[in-house]
Amino acid sequence: MCGIVGYLGSKKTKDILLDGLQELEYRGYDSAGIAVLQNDDFSVYKAVGKLVNLQEKAAAFDPSGFAIGIGHTRWATHGKPTELNAHPHLGESSYVVHNGIIENYAALKRELQESGAHFLSQTDTEVIVHLFEKELRTADSAFDAFTKTISQLQGAFAILLVTKSEDRTIFFAKQGSPMIVGRDADGEKYFASSDTPLIGKCSDVIYLDDGDYGYVTPETIAIFDKKSNKKEPHFSKLSTNKLSAQKGGFRFFMEKEIYEQSEVIIDTLLGRIFDKEIHFEELDSKLFDGINEIKLCACGTSYHSALVSSYLFERYAKIRVSVEIASEFRYKEPLLCQDTLFVAISQSGETADTLETLKMAKEAGLKTLVICNVDNSSMVRLADASILTRAGIEKGVASTKAFATQVVVFWMLSLYIAKLKNSLTTEQIEKQISLLREVPSVLKIKEGLHEKITRLSKRYLHGHGFFFIGRDIFYPLALEGALKLKEITYLHAEGYPSGEMKHGPIALADPELFTIALLPQHMLYEKSKSNVEELSARDSTICAISPVEFDKADDYIKTSDVRDYMLEFFEMMVIVQLLSMEIAIRLGNDVDMPRNLAKSVTVE
Repeated sequence: MCGIVGYLGSKKTKDILLDGLQELEYRGYDSAGIAVLQNDDFSVYKAVGKLVNLQEKAAAFDPSGFAIGIGHTRWATHGKPTELNAHPHLGESSYVVHNGIIENYAALKRELQESGAHFLSQTDTEVIVHLFEKELRTADSAFDAFTKTISQLQGAFAILLVTKSEDRTIFFAKQGSPMIVGRDADGEKYFASSDTPLIGKCSDVIYLDDGDYGYVTPETIAIFDKKSNKKEPHFSKLSTNKLSAQKGGFRFFMEKEIYEQSEVIIDTLLGRIFDKEIHFEELDSKLFDGINEIKLCACGTSYHSALVSSYLFERYAKIRVSVEIASEFRYKEPLLCQDTLFVAISQSGETADTLETLKMAKEAGLKTLVICNVDNSSMVRLADASILTRAGIEKGVASTKAFATQVVVFWMLSLYIAKLKNSLTTEQIEKQISLLREVPSVLKIKEGLHEKITRLSKRYLHGHGFFFIGRDIFYPLALEGALKLKEITYLHAEGYPSGEMKHGPIALADPELFTIALLPQHMLYEKSKSNVEELSARDSTICAISPVEFDKADDYIKTSDVRDYMLEFFEMMVIVQLLSMEIAIRLGNDVDMPRNLAKSVTVE
C-alpha cells in the first residue's frame, strides 16, 4: 500500500508532511520518512515503526519560509523495515518517494551499478533516483531527465522527486497507484495518496490519471499524459468531511473495502507474477526441501481461505494438505512430522490461538510459514518465512479484502510449489498466471449489480435461516458467505457442501429456509444443480448465483461468462459479500462494528 505526501510553499512544511502521513498511516507503518529542501540544503528524517517514532526524531526540526518537502509511510515490499530501506531515498543530490513496485528494478539496478551507482537500500524504489541522476548528466533539463527516467520504469508507481538543481520544483508521475495534486487559497501545492491528508488544507484537487506526469512550481502545475501531450489541469472541489473522505464516499468502511478489492489484488500481484513463473522475493526455495505435506492452521475467515488453498495445493502442486482450526489444534495433541511445512494464516498476525499453534510447530522443529497482512507482527517475527498479503488496513470487522488477498496469495503459492515440484507444465503455469492477471477486472463491480442485490435483499429479512451451498472451492466460499451473513446480520446461516444436503440438512427445507446456491459453470455445474433441485423440490427458497440461468430459482443473480472457475470464484465472493451487507443495512445494523466481535482476536 504505502502513503505519499508532498508540499511546496511557505507554511509549516514539517507539520504539513507529518500531519498528512498521520492520515495515511493505515496504508503502512513499517517505517516513515520526510525530506525537506530549503536554501539548497536537504533535511531528512527517517524512523522504523509507527509514525510517532518519526515525529519524535524530527521534533527539533522547525523550518520556516519557502520549502519543498516529500514524505512517505511504508508497507514493506522489497527489503526489510529498516531506516536504510525507509523512504525518501537519496541519490547524489536528489530524493524520491514511491508507492507501488518497479517490476524491472533488478535489471535497472545491475545497469546502474555497472555505471558506478552506489545503492544503500534493498528497495526497488532506489533505482528511480539513481536512474534520474544518471539521465540528469546528459539531459537538457531536470524535467527531461525525469521524463526519460519514468519511460524506463515497468510496473506500478506513484512518484514524487525533488532535486537540488531545481529547488523550487516537485516532479511527479502516476501509473497504477493513486496520486492527487491539490492547491490552497494561496496557490500553494500539495500531493497525497488519498483525499484525507488534504482536507482542511486544500479546496481544489486534481485526481491524476494513469500515465500522467509533470511538475509543480510556485507558479505552475504542468501535467502531461502518457503520450506526452500537455493537459489542462482539471480541478475538482474537495470534500470538507474527513470521515466521509476516509470512507471514499461509501456508507460504510466494509462497503469501501469490498469495492477496493480490485485495487488491493493488484498490489498483491505486483512483483510476484511473471510470464512463466511466480516469484516471491521473501521466500527461499529451500524452505520446501524435504516437504511432503503442508499443514494449514487458522481461525474464522482465514480458516476458510486455508480450505480454499487445500484444493489448489493438491490440484496444482500435488502435495498432501491438511487444514486445522487453530483453537482445536492447540489441544488435540497433534502428530507433527518433520516433513511437514506448517503454515499459519492470520490477517493481523496476532490471533492468539493461531499464534500458539505456530509456537507448537516451532517447538516441534517444523519449518514454518506465515501468510499475514501485518509486517513485524508476532507471527511474522516468529516464523521461518512470511508472505504479506498487502491488503492494507481493513476497518470493517467482517473481513472482505483480507480474504480475497489471502486466496490470491495461496493460488500463487500453489503455482510456485508446482514449478518446484514439476507438477504442472510451463504452459499450464502460464495459463494460471494469465488467469491471475484477470482477477482485478473480475473484482470490479459491474454496473447495476449492486443495485440488483440491494433490491433483492428486502426479500431475505425473515425466515429461520440460510444455507450457503457449493462444491469444491465453492464450499469454503459458502462457509465464508454464511460467516459474513452471521457476523453482520445476526441471522442464522450455515455453509454446506452441496452434496451433503441430502445427508441430514435437507430436513430443514421449507419456504422459510433461504438457500444461496453457488453454481459455477466451470466446476461441477450439473451435480451442483441437481443438489439445488432437491432443495427446490422441498420448497426451499432458492437464490442462484451463476452465469447460467436456473429455472427453478426464486431469485437469480447472473455472473459473467468467464473462462475458468477461479474467476467465477472471485465474482461470486463479491456477490455474497454485498448481499450480506445489504441485508444487514436493511435490518439497521452497524455494518462496520457488529455486536460482540472484535477485529483482532488476541485472546483464546
